[in-house]
Amino acid sequence: MKELVPIILGSKSDEEHARKIEAHLKEFGVESQIKVCSAHKAPKELLELIHNYDKIGRPIVYIAVAGRSNALGGVIDGASTNPVINNPPNLDKFGGMDILSSLRMPSGIVPATVLEPENAALFAVKLFAMNNPELRKKLEEHKKKLANAAAPK
Repeated sequence: MKELVPIILGSKSDEEHARKIEAHLKEFGVESQIKVCSAHKAPKELLELIHNYDKIGRPIVYIAVAGRSNALGGVIDGASTNPVINNPPNLDKFGGMDILSSLRMPSGIVPATVLEPENAALFAVKLFAMNNPELRKKLEEHKKKLANAAAPK
């Protein structure tokens, strides 16, 4: 079964941020789907969306893109046994303090929080690579490129 990353946005205004994640996933050949569904304003619809993704039987890593008061990642994590990555956008707003809503979760709710879109995509790929030798090889090549770019000349 082919891996899938549902990128779920709390607001349509976060779409540009989500497109960056999508582009980085494509570099590794990982499929993604962008959906907008607020945990605060449409919780019933969000739970239904998660239920529908979880029952398709594919390896899934969710990426939640929500800022301000981020309930999205926590609700997805509470509703699913699949990994969840918070990737909050616009951290320059509110003096960066809205990051706390992505970091402080209730006990037993464990979405990872990754700040850069590229790194959120990379983390999802790493999770999939644990069971996919082809992705692991692509990650090794990616690491070599990073090392070569950072090596002294």
